[in-house]
Amino acid sequence: MSNILIIKHGSLGDIAQACGAIQDISENHKEDQIHLLTTKPYFELFKKNPFVHNVILDKRSSRFNVIYLYLLMRTLKKLNVQKVYDLQNSSRTKFYKNILFPKSNYNTWSSSETTLPKEILKEEFDKNSVLYRFEYQLKKSGLNTQHTMSPSFNWSCTKIDNIKNENELKEYIILFPFCSAHLDVKKWPYYNELIQLIKNTFKDRYKIIVAPGPSEINDAKNINAISILYQNKALNISQLSTLIKESSFVIANDTGPAHMSAHLGVKGVTLFGKHTTAFKVSIERENFKAIQVDDLKKLSAKKVFERIISILD
Repeated sequence: MSNILIIKHGSLGDIAQACGAIQDISENHKEDQIHLLTTKPYFELFKKNPFVHNVILDKRSSRFNVIYLYLLMRTLKKLNVQKVYDLQNSSRTKFYKNILFPKSNYNTWSSSETTLPKEILKEEFDKNSVLYRFEYQLKKSGLNTQHTMSPSFNWSCTKIDNIKNENELKEYIILFPFCSAHLDVKKWPYYNELIQLIKNTFKDRYKIIVAPGPSEINDAKNINAISILYQNKALNISQLSTLIKESSFVIANDTGPAHMSAHLGVKGVTLFGKHTTAFKVSIERENFKAIQVDDLKKLSAKKVFERIISILD
């Protein structure tokens, strides 16, 4: 039995995308122990993942924090890891590689960089979809891939009967109208107009809800929907997963919850401006579709509603 290390720091959408790759790594190493290095927001979440045996916290302190770096590297070296699967593929994880396995190739440290053919530039390779890049990396590392291209986030769910009963939720449509303040280009401005169209058509059939994050609770007051909280706080990731999983439909900006929705198998639609493409982030699934436009401010509520109807029926 060997120790295998997977690195996946975040973000939330990236965690959902990587679930299939993590499952494939685990199933190709059935006799080995799977350790996963992640950051604080996902530390408790990954403890629920059935394909991971041990979760290690990376506080991602400054690289100039020599004491922290030494302690983290010592922890990893004690594992005597036989192989690392770097699913983060960041400058930080490349830095870790140079400390732990400075001369290794993809047989020891599997990353998009170590598995990339010399004749292909990383800038060109990164134009492919994120799931394709994971699959290429794992196949080049000698793994059979059954789940990488179709990740499931269902393992993240938990029971939320108390939350649903408190808010009398049966059939409901959940909106994710928010985004990070510095990513305003992702924000579609017509959710209240869309809510009115839904109510005009479906009357009281569906409750319209939002599940704001910790920094979005005040902003949620500007949306004509029911805010779902737990003990006056934002839901945790597992609670949010179940709320999404049991919904009738999801409408979202390009955010973490949109990627969760896609890989939870629910019906829904996500709205993309010119910041990236739905293809590149691998968000479209059988039930979950994208509307791609150059300018989200020019995408009308009527157009979005028409797309919702085509999927919801």
